[in-house]
Amino acid sequence: MSATTSVDSIPFLPRGVRLHEDSVRGVPVLLGPERAMMLDEIGHAILSEIDGVHTLGQIAQDLSARYDAPNDEVVADVTAFLDDLADRQMVRYRNEG
Repeated sequence: MSATTSVDSIPFLPRGVRLHEDSVRGVPVLLGPERAMMLDEIGHAILSEIDGVHTLGQIAQDLSARYDAPNDEVVADVTAFLDDLADRQMVRYRNEG
């Protein structure tokens, strides 16, 4: 978890970034200005939960319940994935509180 990211951080897709289904390849992609990133099932599941309202902790808890996985591991995985996308300017955070 980065210094500014916490379970209370609210991830959102910045302007110009969106989820899209690549009909040619049949895979979900994250589209951003002048870039595209093919997503695996896990990445797509995480990004599908981002609505700009739910916190990182809530998203991880929902995914943990859905996939019957330990919440602390899901929090770590979701945080690492979203922090990597934040470094690439494909995700941003709002901090609650």
